[in-house]
Amino acid sequence: MTKRRIVVTGLGLVTPLGLDVNTTWQALLQGQSGVELLPEFNHEAFSTKIGAVVKAFNPEVAIPPKDVKKLDIFIQYGAVAAKEALTDSGLLVQADKLDMARIGVLIGSGIGGLPIIEKTVRNMAENGPRRVSPFFIPSAIINTLSGYVSMQYGFLGPNFGIVSACATGAHSIGQAMRMIQYGDADVMVAGGAEMTMCPSAMAGFAACRALSQRNNEPTKASRPWDKDRDGFVMGEGAGVIILEEYEHAKARGAKIYAELSGFGMSSDAHHLTLPHPEALGATLAMQHALKDANLAPEKINYINAHATSTPAGDAVEVLAIKNTFREHAYQLSVSSTKSMTGHLLGAAGAIEAVFSVLALRDQIMPPTINLDQPGDDCDLDFVPHQAKEGIVNATLSNSFGFGGTNGALVFQKI
Repeated sequence: MTKRRIVVTGLGLVTPLGLDVNTTWQALLQGQSGVELLPEFNHEAFSTKIGAVVKAFNPEVAIPPKDVKKLDIFIQYGAVAAKEALTDSGLLVQADKLDMARIGVLIGSGIGGLPIIEKTVRNMAENGPRRVSPFFIPSAIINTLSGYVSMQYGFLGPNFGIVSACATGAHSIGQAMRMIQYGDADVMVAGGAEMTMCPSAMAGFAACRALSQRNNEPTKASRPWDKDRDGFVMGEGAGVIILEEYEHAKARGAKIYAELSGFGMSSDAHHLTLPHPEALGATLAMQHALKDANLAPEKINYINAHATSTPAGDAVEVLAIKNTFREHAYQLSVSSTKSMTGHLLGAAGAIEAVFSVLALRDQIMPPTINLDQPGDDCDLDFVPHQAKEGIVNATLSNSFGFGGTNGALVFQKI
């Protein structure tokens, strides 16, 4: 079967750096950190008291007020990002000319409605089961996000959610790409959303010893590849991109950002939370993505790394890059935008896919901030401190998750 070409025609973001694509991207290029002290966790019970939160968020820019109370915050983030992406794509003004049965939605989440689950359990314990909201279940389940977006705009194509921990966003985009290639749709609204800045998640990730405890220096806490890194900083938000079959996009005169040419997946088959020490799974995901794109490793100019600022994970990803790119690993640039956004868990791969596309558009690579002294074996060009201009014809975006799940996306100029 001849593969249909897939292009990106719309972008949408809600992040700790901004409530839209342009604001977030400019803050990123300037090296701004979205991490701050969180007053609600500023007591002895919590070892980590910092996070990267979305600020001044108004869900009513995309959601009618009557619906806001029915939807957990991760759904609200995703709906707002989806509206920006759809507006950017031009699809909404052409709706009367589109076949709605050929447009689908696949926006996932790594954890979903944990805040509303916490709130409901407390409410039930205090007031009894009859006080549980009828909106509780649909507000908490992950596929409600895709369902709500499809209902908002009348999209009749595939509609579901993917859950694969911190690889969710990348897997959602990759699977949406495959669905268009296979012929299930011509357009897919794809990405990830997350909001788990709540007590159980903070306590749970801290119990895994995954979170940074640099509470006295919040903006310096997320420091991928630095020798003093001590864990990731949790973030929140959403990223959505519009994927479209190339001929369909051309026929309607769409603005085309880039081509999504490759998608690779793999498993570490090693440990629930730790990466394979020899980087087998991460290496395979990148190799599969390059093969799917029919692209030689030497053609990649920039990698938006998964690198979360954990001691084990960052070093293993460097090894995987060296395994995949060999000598070319020292010629390309690699950065971790999580140094500024924090780790958005199931939304991370989606917002970082957006960043990878914007690097192609603007021919500039965002920095890794807080990289003062690289750790052992962390010896690649990590774009420390300042964004770097350069030739960017092809980018690769990595996402790895608990359970040993891995995903990689390749974007190219068109």
